[in-house]
Amino acid sequence: MIARAEPPTLASKPLQGISGSLTPPLRLFNATLDFLDENESPHAYLADALPQLNADTWRVFPDGRMETTHRLRPNLTWHDGTTLSADDFVFGWRVYASPELGNSGSVPISEMEEVVARDASTVVIRWRRPYPDAARMDQTFQALPRHLLEQPFQTLDALGFSNHPFWTIDYVGLGPYKVDRWEGGSFIEALAFEGHALGRPKIERLRLSFIGDANTALANLLAGDAHYLSDYVLWNQEGRTLEAEWAARGGGGVVFFAPVLMRITHVQQRPEFAAPIALLDLRVRKALSHAIDAPSAVEALTGGRGLLTPTLTSPAADYFQEIDRVVAKYPFDPRRAQQILDEAGFVKGSDGFYVSPPDLGGEPLKLEAWFSAGSDEERENAILVDSLRKIGVDASSKVTPVAMVRDAQARSTTPGISTGGAGAGRLADFTSDGIPGPQNRWQGNNRGGWSHPDYDRWHRAFSTTLDPPQRIQHLAQMERVLSEDVGAIPYFFTIVVTARAGNLTGPVLRKTPDAGIGPQRAHTWEWTS
Repeated sequence: MIARAEPPTLASKPLQGISGSLTPPLRLFNATLDFLDENESPHAYLADALPQLNADTWRVFPDGRMETTHRLRPNLTWHDGTTLSADDFVFGWRVYASPELGNSGSVPISEMEEVVARDASTVVIRWRRPYPDAARMDQTFQALPRHLLEQPFQTLDALGFSNHPFWTIDYVGLGPYKVDRWEGGSFIEALAFEGHALGRPKIERLRLSFIGDANTALANLLAGDAHYLSDYVLWNQEGRTLEAEWAARGGGGVVFFAPVLMRITHVQQRPEFAAPIALLDLRVRKALSHAIDAPSAVEALTGGRGLLTPTLTSPAADYFQEIDRVVAKYPFDPRRAQQILDEAGFVKGSDGFYVSPPDLGGEPLKLEAWFSAGSDEERENAILVDSLRKIGVDASSKVTPVAMVRDAQARSTTPGISTGGAGAGRLADFTSDGIPGPQNRWQGNNRGGWSHPDYDRWHRAFSTTLDPPQRIQHLAQMERVLSEDVGAIPYFFTIVVTARAGNLTGPVLRKTPDAGIGPQRAHTWEWTS
């Protein structure tokens, strides 16, 4: 198996913020109360059934609080053979709810009032308010092995506990595979876990290699030295090359192209980090939105398979029309972008680039456009930078090195604009609580630091409403506020490429942006040499 880079932890819910591009392999080593499949449908995992609303397992009280009950499957154990207990979920909640560790404000932890063990196999979660996703938490809440971590949790400070070897080379989880050998910077070898909740994996042993270079990954797949490719290593162009080569060889494998990854440009809006300061002006952000040539990006990067969108919601969603009719739109229109800047008092200098008026700093409209290393990201960034330069914005490309991808603080304080992917948590990414900072150990994906009370209010309503049609209306209002204030610039859903060799069966295509990311049901995969 090939992953983009070495993950800084194997926990499904990391203590420190990490790039979503590093998370796909985590599903191999973890099991949670439930999981979302490739269609975004929830299934029971460690629990023997999902909680059912208006039944004893999911109760809503008159005061607005809520309670869900999760009964564990029998005879579950950790990778080291220790029996899994409901107390391990209680301990996991205690760890993640500790403010000093930075996760107490994350969903769903922030919504949990208390987690208790009714008995050794029954987990009861008491919620502060109605929480509609209580039966589809997937990897956002996990148990932690109390027998290994309780003493370090009690004796170490936050930094020492976060750096404990448990989170990496000594990781003990509940997923289909357990760590056997970890060669830093190179690979992890894992063994099938006999006690896996859904059955022992059919493949006895796997090696997860860290290969960030697309050409190297492609060569490994074509040579038969790798049999599965995870997310974010190859993109559309390399995926098509692999597909053609395998087809020419007669059944060499299957390449999956899924338009499920939002490409979004964050605009730095914290005064202490923004450069130029004119980015704080709404008119400038609107001009940038009109300037980005999203149609060319979709064609060049996805061969037309991507989905153009002015929203965080995928056009493939059943309820997309409800969102689309209320949001502000900024179609690609260079002349309109220049008109907005002219009306705001910007004047072009002799070099053809705008200079801001005195009230917006009186400085050149010069900004850095950050992107992660990779062939498609480079092409995308080139289109974006060229679009901005054509209207008179002195934009320049700045690549985010792999080390910086792992550094949440560095990624969250870049000046100018930064383009990246947004996953299933993208709605919460733009709340005030999603802003990374020292107070939450730089957790959160609201990299631009945008904040709006109306967005927060609608998100709270969305997050506490159990009625699906009402939730869609709340979602529409969130999208409206974000678009009108240009909190960020969403512009298309790009292709995520995964692939399996012909002698590997089991991997499937992820159908929706909010489906569970990473190898689905790896315990059912089969491989023949």
